Order: sequence, then C-alpha cells, then structure tokens
Amino acid sequence: MTQLQINGQTKEVNVPDDMPILWVLRDELGMTGTKFGCGMAMCGACTVHVDGTAIRSCLTPVSVATGRQISTIEGMEGDLVGRAVQDAWLTNNVAQCGYCQAGQIMTAVSLLKVTPRPTEQEIADAMSGNICRCGTYPRILAAIQQAAARLAQGGTQ
Repeated sequence: MTQLQINGQTKEVNVPDDMPILWVLRDELGMTGTKFGCGMAMCGACTVHVDGTAIRSCLTPVSVATGRQISTIEGMEGDLVGRAVQDAWLTNNVAQCGYCQAGQIMTAVSLLKVTPRPTEQEIADAMSGNICRCGTYPRILAAIQQAAARLAQGGTQ
C-alpha cells in the first residue's frame, strides 16, 4: 500500500511503484481533471505539481511522489495563486475545447509561484512545453499577466 499526499489529503493506493502518477490519479482515485494527451511528456496536458514543481504525470512513476506533496487541478481552487490563475482564465475566455487547460493552468501556477512578475518572454519560455491545439496562446499570455498583476495587488479580485 502506498500513501500519497494529494491536495492536502492522504490517499492510499495499492499500485506498482512504476505506475505513472497520471493513471493513479485518474484510474485509481477518480481524479479526472488531469488529462492524458500524448503519453510522452511532450504536450503538458498531464501536468501536476510535486512539491510545487510542475511535472508531467504521464511518465513520472508514483514512486517519485511518495512522501511528497502532489497538487492537481482539483486543488487549485484552494490555492491563492491557483485561484488567481483560474479567475484570469475565465475573465480572458482562454478555453476553447478545454482539453489542455488543466495542464496550462498548472504550469502557469508553477511559474507565478517561482516568478511572481514574469516578463512576456519568461511566460513564453515557461509555457512552451504546453500545447494548445486551439491556439489560445495570446489569451493564455494575457491571463497569466492579469493573474500576476492581481496577485501583486494582494489578491484575486
């Protein structure tokens, strides 16, 4: 039995150590916000945080996360930065099909936690590993800039 800390809660799963975190979340725990995209850690749809760092969960074995904090899109509502990013996503109508958006948001949150006032180039660099087939990149950029500005003012509103 493996104990995991996910969004501040302890979860127990009985899975092989080499099972990717993505499948533990989706298949074992029913947390379907994290998406399967390419299965090669190249598109970003499966992005979650392990101890605050954005990782691709489709290839990262669950053994890497044992004893560490996993954060998923389901936990972003209760996170100050996560909430600011989600609010900005809605304000800027970022999502079209929406499939990549959980990974996009998780990457944006990770960026803003490390670099609270990123430049346009820093945003482009951080987000470059996340693919949006709908091409909403200008809105993603605007949302991240808006979230950063709101957080700099002390909140999400």
